[in-house]
Amino acid sequence: MLIGISAIIFLFPRDVVLTTMLFVAVADPAASYFGVRFGRDKLIGNKSLQGTMAAFFACFLLALFFYYAKDLMRERLFIVCLLSALIGAISELLPLGRLDDNLIFPVLNATLLTGLFYIFGGL
Repeated sequence: MLIGISAIIFLFPRDVVLTTMLFVAVADPAASYFGVRFGRDKLIGNKSLQGTMAAFFACFLLALFFYYAKDLMRERLFIVCLLSALIGAISELLPLGRLDDNLIFPVLNATLLTGLFYIFGGL
């Protein structure tokens, strides 16, 4: 995780890094907790639908509060928060080869969020 966080700090814009770090700090543990506790429907490997949904809702709420507080993309806030949550949930769900998900999650999330910020004028 240290390598992933260090990489995004040096490679991505500040708001993307802060959003990603919020997602890593809250959504990843939420997905793990709900996936272990309530996960019955497996999606990919040991990842469950319930854990992925927990990550989605956590990312949505985090994005909503963060973007609103930072006055980012406010005219498209709801759609950007939905897309950010989708990016967070997908980043948490997808395994990329044998790489650890604590490395993949922040890097993939920051990469996709940068594209989203660019498209919707957040950068």
